[in-house]
Amino acid sequence: MYLLARSNGDPAALTSLVREEIRIIDPDLPLFRIETMDQSLAQQRWGFRVFGTMFAMFAAIALVLSAVGLYAVTAYSVAQRTQEIGVRMALGARPAQVRWLVLRRGLVQTAIGLVLGLAGAVGVGRLLESILVQTSTRDAVTLISVVFLLAVVSIAACLAPARRATRLDPLVALRYE
Repeated sequence: MYLLARSNGDPAALTSLVREEIRIIDPDLPLFRIETMDQSLAQQRWGFRVFGTMFAMFAAIALVLSAVGLYAVTAYSVAQRTQEIGVRMALGARPAQVRWLVLRRGLVQTAIGLVLGLAGAVGVGRLLESILVQTSTRDAVTLISVVFLLAVVSIAACLAPARRATRLDPLVALRYE
């Protein structure tokens, strides 16, 4: 059985008053776990807070790993295409064109991943609708924010290899094996 009491004053003062009144009614009634509504709500939300923090840490780790992975794939692609980039630069390709050549490949990979990820997010969101309160699983602001964040991270991961490709000396690149 639960008893809720509302007060405008100090909850500690109300606790002793309620305890005395209940003892007058039934002295054998055990009274335990007396707490304020704020304490009760905080305890009920504790699990959600812990799992929310844990999932946020996992998301941050996944974001860093995806950025490192995309950087590694792009850097490897640039290393494999060193001779091609050298030929392009020797024939007069501007650094902006070489940079776009490298960035385009990373952006295509990112676009494919974002489309698949959004489809997965909407699908999993339907499963989680019963857990979420006052939140839509298809919240446009959240989805657009995540897409924007991932696009910015992927561009940042591809910029270093793209800059490195624009600094290649065409003569060194043509001799590269």
